[in-house]
Amino acid sequence: MASGASTADHNIRNFILFRVFFNARFYYPVFGVLFLDYGLTMSQLSMLNFVWAVAIVGLEVPSGAIADHFGRRPLLIAASSFMVIEMLVIAFVPLGNPTLVFAAFMVNRVLSGAAEAAASGADEALVYDSMVHENRGAEWPRVLERLGRWSTFGFLFATLLGAFVYDAELIHRAVQLIGLDLSPDPKTTMRFPVYLTLANALCALFITLRMKEAPRDVRTGTSISAAFVPIRRAFAWLLKSPLPLFLIAAGLLHDSIIRLIMTLATNYYRLVQIPTAWFGIIGALLGLSGFVMPSIGRWLVERRPIAFNFSLLAAITFVGLIGLTFGIPWYGVLFVALLGTVMRLVDFFLSSYLNAMIDSSERATILSFRGLAFNMGYGLVSVLFAGLLQHLASVNATGASQEMIFAASLHWLPWYFLLSLLPLASFARISGCLRNISTVRDTGP
Repeated sequence: MASGASTADHNIRNFILFRVFFNARFYYPVFGVLFLDYGLTMSQLSMLNFVWAVAIVGLEVPSGAIADHFGRRPLLIAASSFMVIEMLVIAFVPLGNPTLVFAAFMVNRVLSGAAEAAASGADEALVYDSMVHENRGAEWPRVLERLGRWSTFGFLFATLLGAFVYDAELIHRAVQLIGLDLSPDPKTTMRFPVYLTLANALCALFITLRMKEAPRDVRTGTSISAAFVPIRRAFAWLLKSPLPLFLIAAGLLHDSIIRLIMTLATNYYRLVQIPTAWFGIIGALLGLSGFVMPSIGRWLVERRPIAFNFSLLAAITFVGLIGLTFGIPWYGVLFVALLGTVMRLVDFFLSSYLNAMIDSSERATILSFRGLAFNMGYGLVSVLFAGLLQHLASVNATGASQEMIFAASLHWLPWYFLLSLLPLASFARISGCLRNISTVRDTGP
């Protein structure tokens, strides 16, 4: 086997493993309630989400520029190291002191944002460049397809096991089946998903240490300040390139509002009368779409123009947001599933389209602009949503429950999405960036 082929295949395998361990977090199925059970409030949770987004916004593009300048592997090692530390902080923080707990989660969110920023763009750039080096760039959608399936497997495993070990009553019933009479403390079991995610972080760190840089011009001898010169050049290219600009803006719009819903999914499950014990099972069932959506995404990328694909995403998103407002017991979860499929397709489309457009020397930097935009959008939507909750609470000051206020807030989301969609559609029409585009050409800055 040729050296280049061996490096590319080696990186593809480790890229998939890294994404699985880095993203399959066992606390995700109980994310909202985990923070509350540690002693935090809903408003503190919203604030922490904002801090997480700000950390990414501040580090996203600089980390991409550093990756392009000095190499992508060091950034991936840093990302995994940050993940290890972020999980250590909340795995062992003592309970009972709300100030200390909030400070620990603040550190956790900052480190989590730093990890996301360091990994964003660098992992794709490392693997894609190793493939381009041996003229295999056209295989990238198939790599994304494999990644989607393995990520789904990791997600399902983490969702089911994470929800199970979090629930002290379920553990009690399980050990009774094997003849043991243990009654674990809920304050102990709520940390089990955190411990398991810490193990994942250690695996991710080991994997990044095994990755190899593709042959490229890595300027390890120059100053750090020189690494930031490409940021201005990449930003200027984006401003002069209507199609990549549209793709990032369209992805931002869909991702920000759907990610907000996914973050609060457990709160919505309670709203539609789903018992906590079912959270993990439902999360796993919804995650099964990950086995088929990558194939659908590849078919759409190869067979349908960009305008059709993003029009389809917009229609599905609007229907999903409208469906949430009805709060249908149990069946309301189907609209969460609908929005989840959009989120998967957004990631697939942007990775496929943007990598084909970007020059290798600035790939991580421009992909970091994508991550920056997404997290700025999520941070803004989180702040707006927190303000909306406070407004609705003040308007309904006659004793409305948190659940009722949350239900009322969902009615605002479809119209926010629709109003935000109008200027994006106007930009596409005026710039003509979608006109007569059925395939993506391999161009760059």
